[in-house]
Amino acid sequence: MTDAVTNPLLAPTPLPYDLPPYGSIRVEHYLPAFHEAFAAQRAEVDAITAQTEAPTFENTLVALERSGALLDRVARTFYTVSSADGTAEVQAVEEELAPLMSAHGDAIQLDAALYARVTAVHDALDSLDLDAESRYLVERRYREMSLAGAGLDDAQKQKLTDLNQRLSTLTTTFEKNLLADTNELAVVFDDAAELDGLSEGELSAAAQAATERGLDGRYVVTLTLYTGHPYLASLTNRESRRRLLEASRARGTRGNAHDNRATLREIVRLRAERAALLGYSSHAAAVLADQTAGSPEAVHDLLRRLAVPAAANARAEQAALQRIADGDGIRIEAHDWAFYTEKVRAEQYDLDRAALRPWFEAERVLRDGVFSAAEQLYGLRISERHDLQGYHPDVRVFEVHNADGSELGLFLLDLYTRDSKRGGAWMNSIVTQSRLRGTAPVVVNNLNVNKPAPGTPTLLTLDEVTTLFHEFGHALHGLFATVTYPHFAGTAVHRDFVEFPSQVNEMWIFWPEILAHYARHHETGEPLPADVVERLHASEAFNQGFATSEYLAASWIDQAWHGLSVDEASREIDVAAFEAAALADIGLDNPVVPTRYASTYFAHVFSGGYSAGYYSYIWSEVLDADTVEWFRENGGLTRENGDRFRQRLLGVGGSGDPLEAYRDFRGRDAEIQPLLERRGLTV
Repeated sequence: MTDAVTNPLLAPTPLPYDLPPYGSIRVEHYLPAFHEAFAAQRAEVDAITAQTEAPTFENTLVALERSGALLDRVARTFYTVSSADGTAEVQAVEEELAPLMSAHGDAIQLDAALYARVTAVHDALDSLDLDAESRYLVERRYREMSLAGAGLDDAQKQKLTDLNQRLSTLTTTFEKNLLADTNELAVVFDDAAELDGLSEGELSAAAQAATERGLDGRYVVTLTLYTGHPYLASLTNRESRRRLLEASRARGTRGNAHDNRATLREIVRLRAERAALLGYSSHAAAVLADQTAGSPEAVHDLLRRLAVPAAANARAEQAALQRIADGDGIRIEAHDWAFYTEKVRAEQYDLDRAALRPWFEAERVLRDGVFSAAEQLYGLRISERHDLQGYHPDVRVFEVHNADGSELGLFLLDLYTRDSKRGGAWMNSIVTQSRLRGTAPVVVNNLNVNKPAPGTPTLLTLDEVTTLFHEFGHALHGLFATVTYPHFAGTAVHRDFVEFPSQVNEMWIFWPEILAHYARHHETGEPLPADVVERLHASEAFNQGFATSEYLAASWIDQAWHGLSVDEASREIDVAAFEAAALADIGLDNPVVPTRYASTYFAHVFSGGYSAGYYSYIWSEVLDADTVEWFRENGGLTRENGDRFRQRLLGVGGSGDPLEAYRDFRGRDAEIQPLLERRGLTV
């Protein structure tokens, strides 16, 4: 049945803030709801194009913004679940849905009659009396439809639709393969001695993971999305470190049912074909034409400028590691880097990062760190709603109020890893704010922290603390964006701008007034000692050669794949050889410093939204570093500064040019010097 009586996705939710009634939704509800939603939006768009009245902003652009509300609700509800609790049944729905979603999107984006009406309004734009957001909506809709191929002839549109549907299937397959291979390659250890160096909580989490897999008495270490693993820094057994990194790097390359090499090659080829059809030399050129960077050349210039000093710094760091490793009679390899980095850190700064975990208890970091910083900067009041249910028992729901007590939205937190959750960390919007639709934001943060046994505290690494702050920066962006039109809601900004707010928010973790509040020992309540804080500050640029190199290497691989022409992408490409040549080209081919993501598990670009866009983290960091300097110059984390940042940047959402919004906030364009200094790239 697909009626609203039996399918909770087809009726307005009775819950606050339009939170989906996840407790009532079953897997079999999704596909019928999608089919109803597709038909509803198609009818709404047909009503726009069937009008005999001349195109106007109201009867075309506003009507288009009103369309698709049901589809938006169903899709956001489903994709939240498919990424965070992708059971086999959910994955089957996603596979069937992928080409249907693509076809529906193309049917609207490539609709000739709709494009003609949008074009007519765009051509008359200067004669219309529109506010700034409305004017920008006309400009964006026209540009996006043009870049998507709305001006192509019917035969070209059909080919484009076919390409998009096939690509949607392939990217879903890539994600499914990666999740399966990541789960299969989780490393099993027979003896706790093999995991010497892990904390009691980490060992408990490994034992718990083994128990959940029916391996009582053994230990399972699950893999992270990126190449490395936090445990590599503390495992004293070199063979255990080797096994862990080897498993991580093997994903998608084992010649089994989950091998991603053929899938990614076809994705690259079809993306190149699509770009050529749209009049571009490569997929990267097509993507970057509508980003703040503007062109692949601009991205390449930045990456090459940073790669030379980053590689040099990594070599210097490697030499320092080797001097200590010589005492152990070994030659440093990739699986040794993190372990000996901590030895060098201890030697140079008398700092053991693994020993900091007792000061980073998850609940305290969340409430007295992440939430407290948001209260200090923006006056937010955040309280847990135990009466509201998420899509999984681990999900917690919080209500967010403004300083004046007015309702802002809901924040959901899904902290722990599980086999049905994709790797990494991310934010997404379940509901977006829109004056036109009368909706308020509901956002979720997903992390993949190992869950300890019941009764054991969740102690975070410093990297996990950083990730928690980072993802909440995205959440704030989604909560604060205040727009009229759904098209601009939440984090719907240029891809190479979207990381900017999150990267700013993660900077607050070391600010004295924030750190002192949340970094307290989980047993004694004692604050992190002042001398340790000083050493943390002194070591901020430590190991940045490695960190910058592994990131730039992944960014360059992304650009290399997506810079291929149709002819180049159609050749038989050996994935490993292609990667090696790309890294040699930019001088980042140091085998001891592997790329943060290799192609076969590079979910950001082959199954996520970052194709030809992984550079955006460093591109956004130019803005982020410059913004942090502004806060320092203007009195720090004050409400006045927070309100300015909220109103002029975060609150804009996608309703204006992002670089213009930045100039409005900063008073000028961003400068790169603060970034170079932060990453130790000035020499």
